[in-house]
Amino acid sequence: MSEQEPLRIAHRPHGITVLTFDNPAKRNPMTSRLTEEWRRALRSLRDSPDLRAVVVTGTGPAFCSGADLGELGGQHDQGLAGARAHLSGFYRTWLAVRDLPVPTIAAVNGHAVGAGLALALACDLRYAAEDAKLGAPFVRLGLHAGMATTATLAEAVGLPRARELLLTGRLVSGAQAAAMGMVQSAVPAAQVLDTALGVAEEIAAAAPLAVRLTKSGLAQGQPTVEQALAWEALAQPVTTTTDDFREGVRAQQERRRPHFTGA
Repeated sequence: MSEQEPLRIAHRPHGITVLTFDNPAKRNPMTSRLTEEWRRALRSLRDSPDLRAVVVTGTGPAFCSGADLGELGGQHDQGLAGARAHLSGFYRTWLAVRDLPVPTIAAVNGHAVGAGLALALACDLRYAAEDAKLGAPFVRLGLHAGMATTATLAEAVGLPRARELLLTGRLVSGAQAAAMGMVQSAVPAAQVLDTALGVAEEIAAAAPLAVRLTKSGLAQGQPTVEQALAWEALAQPVTTTTDDFREGVRAQQERRRPHFTGA
């Protein structure tokens, strides 16, 4: 591994933070070092009151190539109990991105494979390079799928398509991923980060509490109408008491852009 830090953190205007994997020579694998840096970064972001959106991306030809196979192979000597404990901690550390209170966006600049795809799927939104390769080729390595891919891939593309992708280990291009709903859209590689940042800026311009509550509601998966009504009957009244709601109404009446403060 290069001496530079494998994770770069950039705090941009309007409460947007960009997390960039920066080990391009090895295609940004989830090494133990990167995993620990990811853990620390998410812990610091979770309690940031000014945070509005998080963008995750990579450098070089890959977004993330998944677990470090050398380190993963070492689990063979730990026995079943040891391997299970290690992988459970690994999964939960990376999937903690789902627990951030603000929207998260994967800017899939290049290949997202295995656990790398699982991380992208764990984000709320995904934008990919047209020529990126995405897939979960676990079975081609003699592995069962991990990091909740059997759930998140099915959520993104539907169970029949997820079966096909997981059982064959097939990789698809970013353009194909967009066509099947795995990502929101596919654009030329040079435009991926700017596309994701543009969406992050739209989110950051909205009322922070309303956005956070909306993310919480959507995290319930596919609720029934009654379940949705029960949640919304709690969440919407909360937002009607805020200064941001009053600002939103005034801005609409005055035909101007609102300025939300989170109050």
